[in-house]
Amino acid sequence: MNRTDTPVTVIGLGLMGQALAGAFLRAGHPTTVWNRTASKADHLVAEGARLAPTVGDALKAGSLTIVCVTDYQAMYELLGANEVQLADTTLINLSSGDSAQARDAARWAEERGAHYLDGAVMAIPPTIGTAEAVILHSGPRPVFEAHESTLGALGTVTHLGADHGLASLYDVAGLTMMWSVLNAWLQGTALLGMAGVDAATYAPFARQIAAGVAEWLPGYAQQIDSGSFPAEVSALETEVRTMEHMIEESEAAGINAELPKLIKAMADRAIAAGHGGEQYPVLIEEFGTPGNG
Repeated sequence: MNRTDTPVTVIGLGLMGQALAGAFLRAGHPTTVWNRTASKADHLVAEGARLAPTVGDALKAGSLTIVCVTDYQAMYELLGANEVQLADTTLINLSSGDSAQARDAARWAEERGAHYLDGAVMAIPPTIGTAEAVILHSGPRPVFEAHESTLGALGTVTHLGADHGLASLYDVAGLTMMWSVLNAWLQGTALLGMAGVDAATYAPFARQIAAGVAEWLPGYAQQIDSGSFPAEVSALETEVRTMEHMIEESEAAGINAELPKLIKAMADRAIAAGHGGEQYPVLIEEFGTPGNG
């Protein structure tokens, strides 16, 4: 059960910040908000939020403060002012940044006496407050557990580990999946488009393939974690032949062949290193090696 009597503060009222504050309000939490442009809080105030006159006042109002601003530098500028007291506050930073910035921010906050979690929102604003919204947290587990029920008002909340950088890393890894799937779909759409097949016709087939490939991931993960890549389905040297077809078809159709060429180049290096008889996940060694671009 989510407790609804816990006071919360949201600092930063862009589209995501507004969605976060709105979800807390709908769940019944006393909600204080602050934003440089105060007018962005108007509709939240109409729904019952309190607009704090200063950042310092906003921090004092909530037992939990969510920071959702442009980037880490903006957070430092807002919370680093002399009149802002962070001691004994609990901060959850959902601003965008990388894992190094997250770890630096954790040290900065903890040096000032704050309890700090870093986070990443894997959702769009309209889904905040529903189970579809996945919000990742990393940092000390006791801090997360102390506020887990309150954070549940925002969606599906997860604690990844004590390393403050994990949420940012998961965020980037998730974006990598998103872009890779979309780029593969666009490559196929461009190819079929040259034969008169429109995107809407191809999309259901592409979705079926993507879902099927996703089912392979747990088994492939076991191979990667064990460092053993037996060719249970197909050897890499067999797969590379189909990569050649991708390139040939793309060039024959007069469309961009950079993506299939990149994939084949990585496979070629793995085969040259003696991995041709192993299964596709052996390419993790290529992905884990710098300087091959």
